[in-house]
Order: sequence, then structure tokens, then C-alpha cells
Amino acid sequence: MPSTVIAALNYDAETHTLTIVYRGGRGTYRYFDVPEEEYIAFRSAPSKGTYLNQTFKSHNYRYERTKPPR
Repeated sequence: MPSTVIAALNYDAETHTLTIVYRGGRGTYRYFDVPEEEYIAFRSAPSKGTYLNQTFKSHNYRYERTKPPR
């Protein structure tokens, strides 16, 4: 999954939680109530950063930033 913005994506189908690890020290965020179809579209997008900014963020999913490791 090459991306200049996102280091990793992880989806928990049971809880509908999408975890995104951002590059450049931007942190790790968990997004809640994300439909599996949204995750599949995200993974399939040719540009993860473009999809994130033009499509995903417009849904305003509830989210939290996880604590960074020490």
C-alpha cells in the first residue's frame, strides 16, 4: 500500500473500526462506524491521500487519536 500520507490501514470488521497510521509523526487515528464497503473503496483507491481528503473525510466519522508510543 504505497502512500506518501498513510503508513498503514487496518480494519476491524466486527467493530467497524478503521485505524489509520499517518506518516511523518502525524499519529494514529481510529475511525468508528466505518462500513466495510468504505474500507474496501479506500484500499482500492489509486491514491490513498486523495481518497482520504476528497471522499473519506467528508463522511465525518467519529474518531479518536490514539496515544503515541513512548
